[in-house]
Amino acid sequence: MLNKLLEVVRSYYEQVKPIEDRFKRMSTFELLVGTIISQNTNWRNVERAMANLRDRGLLSPEGVLRANPRELEKALRVAGLYRVKAARIREIAERIVSSGLSLDDVLRLRWSEARAKLMELPAVGYKTADILLAFKAGAPVIPVDTHIARVSKRLGLVERGAGYEEVRAVLESAVPPNERNLFHLALIRFGREVCKAKNPSCDVCPLRDLCPSSTSKP
Repeated sequence: MLNKLLEVVRSYYEQVKPIEDRFKRMSTFELLVGTIISQNTNWRNVERAMANLRDRGLLSPEGVLRANPRELEKALRVAGLYRVKAARIREIAERIVSSGLSLDDVLRLRWSEARAKLMELPAVGYKTADILLAFKAGAPVIPVDTHIARVSKRLGLVERGAGYEEVRAVLESAVPPNERNLFHLALIRFGREVCKAKNPSCDVCPLRDLCPSSTSKP
């Protein structure tokens, strides 16, 4: 099943390559902010919110702290949950500035040390830390978001109750290190377009004949 999934997901690589390139061009703080904004919304709304932040000079820790909190909320409104996200971004900015922390210096540490250090920041868990490590430090890690976890569980790659680290380990066992960024982005797209949380499109899924959760068998 893992090999078949990899074959299917590879067909999305060309579509998501521009996203990988965009992530790599971002500053580390920008990518951190974008990851927080992306929770419970689509990437189109993330891009609109990021553009708002950029126009207002709010894509640096110092810029965030100089701004009126209401201005930050206004910029994030298009992405939903804007008050919660604004508070998280501001809290992270405060921690970075008050401690003199350099995110880029953190990313130069060994992978395990960098991950632990990043997760000391407010609202930064495994996924957010791994996204920074994967796209800004070149770490061979597959960040696991809700779409990736859902697809993995529906396909029976892991048990329904599997946690983040178990899902990550199973996927990394099959995906070559040099493909993991694209695999991460492509599997998210597959989860959004085909293996959706509600009303999955099993009838057009190329994995339906192998998937134990499929509602449409050929």
